[in-house]
Parts: sequence; C-alpha cells; structure tokens
Amino acid sequence: MLRKCLFWSVAVVFPLPLVFTYDSVATEPEQLRFYIFLGLVAYSWWLLAIALSVRPPWLDRMVGLPSIYGLHGMLGVLAIYAAYLHSENAYAPSRLARDLGDWSFYGALTVLCYSAFFMSGWLTDRSNLLLSVKRILERVFRHQLSVWIHRLNLLIVVMICVHTHLLLRVNQHLWFMVLFDLYTVAVLGLYVWKKWIAPDTYLTGTVTGNEARGESTRKVSVTLGSATGRLQPGDSLFFRFEGTSAVSREWHPFSVTDDNRETLTFTISQHGDFTRRLGRVASGTPVRLEGPFGRFESIVQSRDPGAPLVLLGMGAGVAPLLSLTAAHHTSRDIHLLWAVRKPQDAYYLDELEKYRATSGGRLRVTTNVGRFRREGLRGVLSTEEVAKGQFFIVGPNPAVIASRRLLRRIGVGTRRIHDERLTM
Repeated sequence: MLRKCLFWSVAVVFPLPLVFTYDSVATEPEQLRFYIFLGLVAYSWWLLAIALSVRPPWLDRMVGLPSIYGLHGMLGVLAIYAAYLHSENAYAPSRLARDLGDWSFYGALTVLCYSAFFMSGWLTDRSNLLLSVKRILERVFRHQLSVWIHRLNLLIVVMICVHTHLLLRVNQHLWFMVLFDLYTVAVLGLYVWKKWIAPDTYLTGTVTGNEARGESTRKVSVTLGSATGRLQPGDSLFFRFEGTSAVSREWHPFSVTDDNRETLTFTISQHGDFTRRLGRVASGTPVRLEGPFGRFESIVQSRDPGAPLVLLGMGAGVAPLLSLTAAHHTSRDIHLLWAVRKPQDAYYLDELEKYRATSGGRLRVTTNVGRFRREGLRGVLSTEEVAKGQFFIVGPNPAVIASRRLLRRIGVGTRRIHDERLTM
C-alpha cells in the first residue's frame, strides 16, 4: 500500500519544478498566473502518461501493471480538465499559438474518449450493452488502429510544445524554457528509445509449437535464445512475431503457462483481431519478447506461508495460475478452480493430474462448466480457505469484477484478493 501511495504521489510531484520555476520569474497577475499553472500541470501529466506507457519493468515489480495503467488513464482524464480550465481562462495573442492550443485540447479529448471506450474497461466492463457495441465496432476499429490513434498523444505534446514556444509571456524566461524543453526531450526521448531502439535488447526466441486447445484457444511454444533468470511464476510477457505477415507486429501481452524458463508456453484465447490469426503463425517464426511483468509471485512470497492459495482461472486465464501451481504444488496448499465454457475446454486436466499426484495431497483441482456462482463457490471452498486464503483471479475483465464481488460477499477480505485481467 505504501508503495502505491508513493507511486501515485508522483502525479503531484512531477509538475512542481515547472510550476515553481515559472512562478519565480512570472510577472502576470496572480489570477492569470494560476491558469498558466494549470496549463503546465496538464502538459506535465500528459508527459508523465507517455513515460508510463513504456511499462518500465522495475516499476511493474514495485506496483504492478494495473496500477501503472490506472495512473496512466487517470492522468489523461485530469489533464483534460486542467487543460480546459487553462484554455477558457488564459489568452494567447498569437493566432497560431491559439490554434495549436485548441487543436491539442480537442485532439486529446478525442483520444481520451476513444481510449476509454476501446482500450480500457472503464465503461465496457460494467455494461453488457456497451461491450456488445464495442465488439461490433472492433470490426472496423481494430486493435492495431487503436494503438496508432492512442499514439496521437505524441503529436499533441509536440503541438503544445510549439504553442508554448510561441507565447511571448512565457518564452522570454530562458531558464524556464530550458527546463520545459528538458522535460519534453527527456520523455519523448525515453519513448523513442523504448519503442524503437530498446527492442534490440529484448529477449528473442523462435516459435516451436502452435497447437489448438479447444475450439477457441491455442497453445504457443517459444524457445528462447537464452534462458531468462528474471521470469517468475505467474508472469506475463509482451511479444510480437517478426518476419511474418500472418499477424500484426504490434506488441501483445500473454501469460506464461508453466515454469520452464527455456521454452515458454502461452495459452491464448482467440477472441481479438490479433489472436484470431494465431493459427497462421508457423513454427520457426522469430519472436521478440518484452518483460517479464507480474507481481503474483512476489505477493505469494510476502504473505503468510501457511495460508492456502486459491487460484481462480476463467478459460485461458488459467495459464498464469498453472505456472504458480507448477512452482508451489509441493510446498503450499493450493486449490485451483477452473471455469470453462464446455467440458472439452478443460484441456490441461492431464497436466494438473500430474501436479496433483506429486503434491503429497496439497493440491486440489475443481473445474466447473460456466462461471462459479455463489452457492457453488461456498460448497467447494473450505472454511480455512475463505478465512485465510490468498485468492488469485485471472480472466476477462467483467468476469474478474464479478468474481471479486462474489468473493467479498462470501467473506473473503479485499486485501486477500489479487487479480490479473485479460484486457488485450
């Protein structure tokens, strides 16, 4: 909790050098200066959101990707509000400066609305109607297009930077402009390095297996050029396929299914425009991987070692939970609950039986056709699991939200519920 509070406090701290520096040199009336401050805060928040979008692995290990994405999205919302107050109460003598400011604001508002609907679950995870509309529209607004629309934030930042340089009341202050440009160059430089230069330093591998599991799931195996010592049970990696036109070259996150660190296996549900084409990827296709990401293992290690682990996976969401099971089935009491759509979708029962046979009675496995309901969950969970267990949930966003609510209703404390949501 302390780490997350410190992390979110960055949103307050990050704009302060710009605000304090301008305040020390500004000569405008206090009221006008306040609205200029709001413009600087909005610009700083957009820069910080871009910096967070590169997903620093060290930051993920500290607070987790959900917190990073949460702050990223919240900064976009708050920046729009601050920018609106700035634009409505400040003025720019330069026509070009005014136009750039207006274009930036409306562009950022458009990207925010688009991203809130297509790239996050803020709305669609809580409304079946909106989710149905999204699935229809995704036939046109595919994920790859959504990523590029989101990247318009880079153009927006450049326009705001030029807007600021055109304002005489601002550009006359040399040291402020130096700091302003340092902020801009540092963040954009970080983004360019991470997205277009750093991939040469990422893990590389080759597809060595691509087989169907059930009607809408595939198991993809990737043999690494060198084993990774940073991979932990329950982790996920972003990867993209190189040298093939079968699928797009955008990065996508998938969880590792077992604890083999030389040949990674990924269990992937084929529901998006990218994943539906996975069957076309041939063995021998080169792969580039970013990561690993994840905090499940660090949570397991930091909690009571005597508390049972209750792992709730929905469909392909069982993948990272299998990795945790493989690592801990001989040393921890584990109850794996797996919800599948059809009986034939329980395609890992043979592997789970092997884990159970070698667990010394520590591993229990419960499968269910359809989502677990309240009474059914009460019937399969022991009193000790409800009272002391650490719960890990993985699945589609709406199912995870519903499962968290269900667990709270049967008496599981919120701080003992951890989740990973299949958002991309």
